[in-house]
Amino acid sequence: MSLTVLDSRDKIEPSENEVVDLQYYIRVIQRFKWRIISLAIVITLLTAVIVFSITPQYKATATLLIQAEQANTVSIEEVYGIDSGRKEYLFTQFEILKSKEIARRVVEKLNIINHPEFDPDKQPKQFNLSGKLRELLPFFPQKLDNLSAQQKLSIKKRQVVGEFVSRLTISPIGKTQLVTISFVSTSSALSAEVVNVLAEVYIESHLEAKLNMTAKASSWLNDRLNILKVKLDLSESTLQAYQNKEQLVDIDGIKGLEAKELQDLTRQLSVAKQRLKQSEQLYSLVQSKRNDIGLLIALPEVLNHQLIQNVNEAAQIARTKVSELQGIYGPKHPIMIAAQYELRSVNENLNNQVKVLLSGIGNEYESAKANKISLVKAVNDKRQYFRELSSLDRKQKELKREVESNQQLYNAFFRRLKETKEVGEFQSANARLVDSALPPLLPSSPKKKIIIGLAFVVSIGLGIILAFLFELLNDGIRSVDDVENRLKQRMLGLLPLQKIARKKGLPLRHFFDTKEHAFAESIRTLRTSLLLLNIDNEAKVISVTSSIPGEGKTTVSINLSFALAQIEKVLLIDADMRRPSIAKTFGFPAYQPGLSNIISGTHTLAECLICDEESGIDVISAGSLPPNPQELLASSVFNDLIESVKHKYDRIVIDTPPTQAVSDAVLVSKLSDSLIYVVKADSTREKMIKAGLSRLVQAGVRIDGIVLNQVDLKAAAKYGEYTGYYDQYGYNSQTTLNVEEKVDKATNNT
Repeated sequence: MSLTVLDSRDKIEPSENEVVDLQYYIRVIQRFKWRIISLAIVITLLTAVIVFSITPQYKATATLLIQAEQANTVSIEEVYGIDSGRKEYLFTQFEILKSKEIARRVVEKLNIINHPEFDPDKQPKQFNLSGKLRELLPFFPQKLDNLSAQQKLSIKKRQVVGEFVSRLTISPIGKTQLVTISFVSTSSALSAEVVNVLAEVYIESHLEAKLNMTAKASSWLNDRLNILKVKLDLSESTLQAYQNKEQLVDIDGIKGLEAKELQDLTRQLSVAKQRLKQSEQLYSLVQSKRNDIGLLIALPEVLNHQLIQNVNEAAQIARTKVSELQGIYGPKHPIMIAAQYELRSVNENLNNQVKVLLSGIGNEYESAKANKISLVKAVNDKRQYFRELSSLDRKQKELKREVESNQQLYNAFFRRLKETKEVGEFQSANARLVDSALPPLLPSSPKKKIIIGLAFVVSIGLGIILAFLFELLNDGIRSVDDVENRLKQRMLGLLPLQKIARKKGLPLRHFFDTKEHAFAESIRTLRTSLLLLNIDNEAKVISVTSSIPGEGKTTVSINLSFALAQIEKVLLIDADMRRPSIAKTFGFPAYQPGLSNIISGTHTLAECLICDEESGIDVISAGSLPPNPQELLASSVFNDLIESVKHKYDRIVIDTPPTQAVSDAVLVSKLSDSLIYVVKADSTREKMIKAGLSRLVQAGVRIDGIVLNQVDLKAAAKYGEYTGYYDQYGYNSQTTLNVEEKVDKATNNT
């Protein structure tokens, strides 16, 4: 038989393949409900005491509208350096509202520095750890006590302003130009007054800033205007002096005329150059052929000349006439001579005309050359004069531009100065109060109901967490599921918790008390479960043990013997020779011999055997306490004793020592047919129980099951931990009787 060791967390952390047992968590909460409620009540009461001892704080709120567009008569935002159309303007105003400068003005205006709520000197003295350390440890920086009254007042103001700012809240309202101003104080009236005064101070501060900027702008503009006036006068004087010096009246008209004349001269020069080029070409050609009249006459320029054409026609006629007369007349004929003479005259005239023409070509060339030179000089002179006029005009325009620039700048500053003066006379506020603050009727903090309710809810949650923590840390066995799932053992039965006086044990005859029906039924159920479990096996020797002393193994042994004695002959043996309790329970005298005496051979079985007439069982007490009880139990005498009594009794119940104290229980269990392991409910640690079971299993002992002792059935019924247990294990009286009848028949058959 193997024993699986389970971790204590298994009871609240099911595996992935298991379904979460919600009933388990409900049972845990039910088990700790009164402790959870008590914890919640205590914490809630403490919270209520603390909350009601806190000084109430009142929070007053006002709504301020910050206007982005200024209602000025003229727009001079350039002078002020303000762009009220941008989002940054509103954010800047929000920060100004939270500034220490505004707070300082409000503190001074309302004299808050002397208010008991803010005056550091009027505050209750608190333990100052840093101050004590400075006094004890000289190497720490010491406080400066040699300050003047003015310096102390300045430090005090800074402290008050810092406290003031910490209580101030500025909250912009999204997508609007509205902002809420809130202030917290123990005085309802003061909180409202501070908020309203803060808004007024902010508006006044803005107006003062604008007035100061207007005054500074006006002063600066006046200074600049005077300087610009001097510059304008100087530039005008310079222009006038220049015009007088150069005698300039309408230089633009003169430049126009000169430009036109220059254009005409340039055109004439171009024509003259063309004419000169032609004359030069003709002159050069004529000069190269001047010695050959025939070639000269053949020149197109000569031949096409009108005079030459006329003379040439006359010569041609004369030649034609001579040619005609030669066929008629002889050379000496007077007509022929006259014709010849006429031809010579015409040729001479032609030559003379050619010479005259050549002379005219030379003169024309010289004239064109002289005309070109004259026009070039005229054009150059005109250009020089035009350049001089352009230089004068450029200088004049430069002086005029300077005058115009100074005039425009002077006019702009003069106009801005007038605007600034007008704005200085009329200033509109950039903000206004939409909703003024009223003294609040109810404190804003502490929110007593919410805090107390939250404390109750949180404490309930804390109690539940602690309950599960205690449940996690508590690895005691308290239910059937714990026995079967965690100890991996069967549940033989459970004994309900009995109300008995402290320091008194359970009465010996408690089983026979008719008023304790539940206890008797639990013992009979244990008997029935044990008999049914061993119905096919002869389990005469039954040993009873536990993990540690005080779990009730002796009570189980005695009362199980009583129950078995109702149907069988039973012998009860006290094998716990270290801390025996059966003799004391039955009221035997201290000198009564028992098991140790039988094993050691000082007494016989008959001398040690005592019959309890009321229950009908025979009892063998532990006897005299031996120094070596383990050796006695391991001896063959004890084995022989058990074998001998088996023939005389139907059942032998042996009360053995706890498994964790000594190994006596293992020795006795080896001689037993059945072993019952007693566990005190919700008391003995799971690890210790498993260790005891493991020792028995390793020794090869057969464990019939677990008896859960001292179970609070009322509490278990509330939590539903043993639902169905009575039916399952025969706690119903009718079921018990039927099972006992079956057991009796089976026993008789055996």
